[in-house]
Amino acid sequence: MSARTAEPTTRTAVSDVEWRRPRVRLPWQGMHVVLLGLLILWCLGPLVLLVKFAVTPTQDILSHPLALFPHGVAWSNVTAAWNDVHVSRYFLNTVVLAAGSWASQLVVATTAGYVLSVLRPAWARALNGAVLATLFVPAVVLLVPLYLVILHPPLIGHSLVNSFWAVWLPAGASAFNVVLITRFFDNLPREVFEAARVDGAGPYRLFWSVVLPMSKPILGVVSVFAVIASWKDFLWPLLVLRNPDLQPLSVRLPSLQATTDLGVLMAALAISTLLPVVLFLLFQRMFLRGAGLGGAVKG
Repeated sequence: MSARTAEPTTRTAVSDVEWRRPRVRLPWQGMHVVLLGLLILWCLGPLVLLVKFAVTPTQDILSHPLALFPHGVAWSNVTAAWNDVHVSRYFLNTVVLAAGSWASQLVVATTAGYVLSVLRPAWARALNGAVLATLFVPAVVLLVPLYLVILHPPLIGHSLVNSFWAVWLPAGASAFNVVLITRFFDNLPREVFEAARVDGAGPYRLFWSVVLPMSKPILGVVSVFAVIASWKDFLWPLLVLRNPDLQPLSVRLPSLQATTDLGVLMAALAISTLLPVVLFLLFQRMFLRGAGLGGAVKG
């Protein structure tokens, strides 16, 4: 008897036989090219236009916004934005706020996910339900209670207003990140945890040496979410950072709009978008790929 091996087939809109016909293949390829061009234009068009405005004189932005530098390139916009508008100071404030918020969210999310998914104490199910319930509470409802806590924090004795801690500490209370990392930890192979425990690894060693190295994809995703959310946050830093010298770009640039040249303002906005774009380019592979756990469990 001869055994038949069934080859897996993939169902597509156009079969392989029809795809070989030029009158079928060429229209589909043309449609793909047009859709790709529209997608690139839709996603990159505003960013490219912002970069173009950043080095364009103000009179050209107002009179010929789509013309390609009719009166030359104004590199002085970038210099004026960095030095005269003090974008360098606000850029540094934004980086410090984003770094602190990222660290706060990562510490809280990973430790909470580890407790709920790996350690699994008796009260883990109730705590997991409470974390999920907070996702249904609108953020604006918590604004006033959270501000009162920052204004009169317990056990500290003095206000955290006009302190970076007023932004860092509330950023860690992200139920979405906790749920995201908990679900990822749930899919990690339990055989690895049992093998580590047999080898004598305690809870801290298991978390630091086993769970975290296996969780690089989800840590990259949470890192991108945390930094971008902190980078564009406006309302909360506006409330708790009243000192202009401590405010980030998202708060300070709108207040400078009325007194700043349009070309210089566009240069400042272009500088403010630099880090999120670079961050995504660096983490795009980790952000898009799945969990690379091949070889973690040997059969």
